[in-house]
This record gives sequence, C-alpha cells and structure tokens, in this order.
Amino acid sequence: MISLESRIFTQAQQLLTQLYGAGAAFRDGQYEAIKAALTRRRTLVVQRTGWGKSLVYFICTKLLREQGKGLTMVVSPLLVLMQNQMEAANRLGLTCAQLNGRTKKSRQEILDRMVRGELDLVFITPETLFHKDVQEKLRQIVIGLFVIDEAHCISDWGHDFRLEYSRLKEVINQLPANVPVLATTATANDRVVADLRNQLGEDVFVSRGPLARESLRLQVLPLEGRSERYGWIAENLKQLSGSGIIYCLTQRDCDLLADFLKSQGISAAAYHSGLDDEVNQETEELFQQNQLKVIVATIKLGMGYDKGDISFVIHFQMPSNIVSYYQQIGRAGRNIPQADVFLMSGPEDEEIIEHFIETAFPTKRETDSMMSYIQEQEGASQGMLESALNIRSSRIKKALMFLCNDGFLFKEGSKYYAAPKPYVYQQEHYQQIKDQRRLEMEQMKELTHTRECLSKYVIRCLDDPEARDCGCCSNCTGRDILPSAPSLEALEASASYLHDLLIPILPRKKWPAGVMEKTTMTHMNQEGLCLSRYGDAGWGRMVKEGKYSPQKRFSEELVQRSAQALAPLVEREGIGHITHVPSLRTDLVEDFTRRLAERMGLTFVPLLKKRPAQPQKDMENGAYQCRNALESFYVAEDGQVPAKLLLVDDVVDSRWTLTVCGFQLMERGCEAVWPFALADSGQSD
Repeated sequence: MISLESRIFTQAQQLLTQLYGAGAAFRDGQYEAIKAALTRRRTLVVQRTGWGKSLVYFICTKLLREQGKGLTMVVSPLLVLMQNQMEAANRLGLTCAQLNGRTKKSRQEILDRMVRGELDLVFITPETLFHKDVQEKLRQIVIGLFVIDEAHCISDWGHDFRLEYSRLKEVINQLPANVPVLATTATANDRVVADLRNQLGEDVFVSRGPLARESLRLQVLPLEGRSERYGWIAENLKQLSGSGIIYCLTQRDCDLLADFLKSQGISAAAYHSGLDDEVNQETEELFQQNQLKVIVATIKLGMGYDKGDISFVIHFQMPSNIVSYYQQIGRAGRNIPQADVFLMSGPEDEEIIEHFIETAFPTKRETDSMMSYIQEQEGASQGMLESALNIRSSRIKKALMFLCNDGFLFKEGSKYYAAPKPYVYQQEHYQQIKDQRRLEMEQMKELTHTRECLSKYVIRCLDDPEARDCGCCSNCTGRDILPSAPSLEALEASASYLHDLLIPILPRKKWPAGVMEKTTMTHMNQEGLCLSRYGDAGWGRMVKEGKYSPQKRFSEELVQRSAQALAPLVEREGIGHITHVPSLRTDLVEDFTRRLAERMGLTFVPLLKKRPAQPQKDMENGAYQCRNALESFYVAEDGQVPAKLLLVDDVVDSRWTLTVCGFQLMERGCEAVWPFALADSGQSD
C-alpha cells in the first residue's frame, strides 16, 4: 500500500514536471514545505527571494483541489505581486481571481464564484479581507488552504509591520482545525520568526534556508550631498545594462529624482502610494515591457515584486534597517546571472529614518484626547476629530487604526465609538519597538562603513548561520564595481539642475470640513512657485541661514535668484504689483519683498495686516491651520487691491496661510493671486 507521504511526493513531482519540464527538481526545502503544509497544518516558510515560495502553495492548491477540498485564499499586501502570481498560477491550470482596491466593481461576482466553489485560488489584500461584505460571505466559503504571503507584516517586530495584517490572527483562530495555514516570507530574523511561531499556534513546522544571493554584487557609495548623488546616478545609469529600481525614503524624493533623470534623457518614472493606482499600474506595465530604464520608488515597490531581469538596484538613501535593505535588493538578479547593488548614505538619511521611528506609533496625547472626545460625543467621525482636535489628519488616521486594532474603538458607518474594553496606552511596548528600530538603524549605518564582505554582513544580521564571504562585492575584490564619485562634468550638471529647480505651489480647492458653510472655494490662488526645499543644500540652506541669522535678513543672492525665477511668470501674466504675508515678530518677509519689488520693477503694496494669534507652525491639521489663518490675517480697509498680484512668504508648509491670504485679497477685488515662497518645509513620506 502506498503511504500518504509517497503519494504526496509523486503527485507533487508530476506537477513540477508539468510546470517546468522533464528533469525539473525541487529546491532544497520546497518539497518538505509542501508536505508539511498538507500534513502538519501550520507551516512557516522563511526562504530567500527567488527561492520559489509561491510554488509551494500553488502545488498544495492543485493537490487539495484534486482531493475535492476548498479553495486557497492568499493574503498578499501588494497588487503588483498578485498580478505576477496570477500569471504563474494560471500556467499550472489553476482558476484564479483577485480581490483588492482595483477589483471593487467585480467584487460581488468574485465572492459569489467563491461561494459556488468555482475558483481554485483567490489573492486578497488584508484591507479587502476585512470589508464587511467580504466578512459576511466568508461564512459561506469553503477554504482548503489559508496562505499569508509576506508574513513578517504580522509581527510588529518586523521591518514592515502593517496593522491590517495583525488582524489575520482573528481569521486563523476561526478556521477549522483541519485547514492548513501556510505563512511565507523572505525577511525574518530570529526575533520575528519566534513571534510568527507564537501567532500561528502550536506545532509549527519552520522551513528556513540560507539567505545568500550569489547573483548580487554590492557596493557602498559615500555620497552625502544631493548633487553628488544625482550626478553619480545620471552618469552611471548609462554604464549599467538592462533596467532597475532606485529606492528613495520619501515620495517627494521619488518625484524629484525621476524628473531629473527624465531631464537627462533617461526613461524614468516615479512610483509611490501618493500617485493614483492607474498611474502606478501603467508604470509597472512599462517597466515589465522594458520601456523604462528605471523606476524611482518608495518601499511600495518592494515586497514580492517579480521582474526576473532587473539588473541593478540603487538606494538613493539608506534604508531604515538591514531587513528592508535585503528585501529591496532581492528584487534584482532573480533570473539573470549577475546584478549590481549600490547603497548611498549620509546624515540626512538618518534624520528621515529617525522621523519614521519617532512617528511610527500614535502618542499618548493623541490617543488620550481622541478617546476622550469620542466618549464625550458618544461617537465621532474622522472629520469631527480633525475639526475639534489640533492633531494632524494623518496622525488622527493612524491613531484611529491603532485604537480599533487594539479593541478600544469600533467603527459603524463613518463614526468611531468607544468599545467596552478599558483604554490603556501601550507606552512600554511602543518604546521597546522604537528602541529596537534604532538598534537596527545602527546596524545599517555599520554596513556603510564595514570593511568585511558586504553580503556576509547583511546575511549575518538576518541570523543566517551559513553567512560567508561572497567573493564579488567591492570589499571582497578590493575594487569598485563603478566609480565611487561622479565626474566633475556630471556633478556640475546636477548642481546646475538643482540650482534652477522650482517647486510648484498647487492651489487648494476646498475648505476643511466645519470651517466654512460650503467646502468649495469661490476664490482660488493660481499655481505658484517655490524656490527650494527648506534646509536643502543651496537655496534651501540659504533660506534657513537667513531666517536665523543675527541680521534677520535674507541674502541678496536669494533676491536675485527669486527675481530670475519669477521674471517669466511676471512677463507672461502682466503682473505689476507685489505684496507679502506679514508677521508681528519680524519684518524679514517685508524687507525681502520690498527688495524683490525694487529689483523687478514691481509696485510694492502692503495690503495684508496681522492680528495677534498663535503661531501657525503650532497648528497641526488643516482645520486648525485654516481657522488660525482666517483669524490672523485681514486686508487693510484703505488698501487699493490691484487686479494681479504676487503674494510672497518665506516658508510654505500646509499652504493654508497663502490660501487664506489669497482668498481675502480676491474677496476685496483682486482678480488673480500668484503665491511665491522661498522654501517648502512640507513633509511627504
């Protein structure tokens, strides 16, 4: 009589041959993971990128469906990952579907097909899984295998913890005991593996293999300044064959770098969560078809993205930890013999990472005030909280997610209500994770300075006992893969570009909820201009120095550059007058605006006045910023308002000061207002 194990192996081998042809063999650990998932019920697979984790659940699905078992549900965080895997699963003859933000229109039809048992495998995002209509249908759906892809997202010790993922333990606990659960990830150290084992339940089989990627050559680039990094990238992309990814820490850096590369004749596109899904999807398709040399992306294009011929990965800034770094460089060299990986780093990177660490969790002040308000009001919407509390809208949204996830709040319709569970702020737990993430940042900093094998250092940090010298990184060979600094010509070109770069100030079109009777604005500013990013090398640093110099005066170079930047706009629109945003504490902006008016031959008109009020920088969300600006500024009664006007401020952040001042000027008869600011201090993460 054939044993169960022999039958599983024979069937699995037949499917592998069907997929890859005669002579195909499982990689070390693949068959063991398949067997464990089909017999041991709880399985955790921790294997390097490109190892073939998806093959494990594809074969399990095929075997279970042939036995008449239910469908496989794969929880996956990335839409691009779903599409890649759908194509692979179809080659095995599996009938698949996706449930995510892009498939809202067909959601009901897909759910009905799941109930009828017509689908073998469904990829679903955690956000969609917990939608009310999906949860209701789940009771009628027979699940044969439950898969959690990128399982490190469950653990708040992981590099990419996601609140939606943390709720998956609720689903696991509700599954019948005989339904196998398979969790897969390429990026989990000992701490995360221990946490995942605890969450998956008792008797978990762990498949954990070596993490080294022999196809990758690593090099560290000690380039601190933006112009040096821009120059190196523009010059050396031409030396790199194929296509690749450049990772940035912020959305704004993605946009700016992609624009710079396009100005240098390089086919590039930005990719991040601040862009529309349709835009990102088009970028993915162009990249897959090799119509783009490079995608400039945040971590949104990280986990699981599968393009087998990516030949290089460049980190424009240092990632926050080794696990993220390993995850991202793993996009390269999957189906080609060699790929190159370059890491840039500098002090600015540490500041950004520290900001991410410090803002990762809601503060006690935020959650205390929100819980109190919700309890007092007996329920409140996000808009009500923003109007009532001086907390950034993004922070309110984050705190609501944490409070719901921890069971202190629940949501019905658009409102949040206090749950019976007593509210307690998890100070100690949050602090432990912050401390751990700071240690991980130090590990990452050490990578940029170590003289040992770069690959070995990375793998050892991931607790791989088989870490060894790769023999091909710049430290092992003693030679740079590419020159470690840009040529003088490339540096001059990038410095010139950054010197002339202007940032648009986009007009706001709606008032925050609760501020005005109607949210639609009757008067809007024109699109304005901003000279720099606050504090950046060049103009941004000059603005910062001017604000805090003993003389309290902006330099003549800033006046000259501003006049040069504004000249085409002034000539094109026929603008003859200029005014400023006043301050009760300093005449810094007025002095600058008068000098700018003189240089450009414009008439300076001091139209706006300011009442005593709280500093605008202390206002944290749109409702508070807008109300504070409305209370602070007004147009002088005797002011003769011209038809066209430049409105000058030193630093723009939320845009509400410029929006309100422009609105008031237009209410008094001005036909059009163009804002201008010396620097933009807004955050875009």
